[in-house]
Amino acid sequence: MVTVRESTVRDLPDVMNVLDGAVLQADAADVRDRIAADEVLVAAADDDPERVLGALVLDGDHIDAVAVRRRRRGQGIGTTLVEAAGERRERLTAEFDADLEPFYGGLGFEVEPTDDERRWRGEWS
Repeated sequence: MVTVRESTVRDLPDVMNVLDGAVLQADAADVRDRIAADEVLVAAADDDPERVLGALVLDGDHIDAVAVRRRRRGQGIGTTLVEAAGERRERLTAEFDADLEPFYGGLGFEVEPTDDERRWRGEWS
C-alpha cells in the first residue's frame, strides 16, 4: 500500500530520480518551485513514508508529469496519484502519448486527438 502526500523540498532528489527513471524531462529548479506551490504529490510506501515510489507534477490543473519507479509500475500507484490530484483540483487536464490512452481513459479522461496525431489531450473532472 501507498500513501499520497504533498511533496517537500527534502523529496526533491527522489522526485527527480523517479522522473528521470521514467525518461521524463524535468528541470529541478522548476520542480522545486512546484513543490513550494504545493503542486507536487508523491506516493510513499506505508512501511517507509520517506521512500518515494511515484511522483505527480502539476501546473495548476494540468498534469505535467506522472511517474512511478520501474519496479513498482503496474501496482496502481500512478492511478492513485492522479486520483489524489483530482481530489485537490476541480478539473484536471493532461497531454500524453497515444500509448498512455488506456491509462488516462481508464481514469475517466475524455480523450481528444490534437493536431499532432501522436499526442492526445485529455480532461477529467
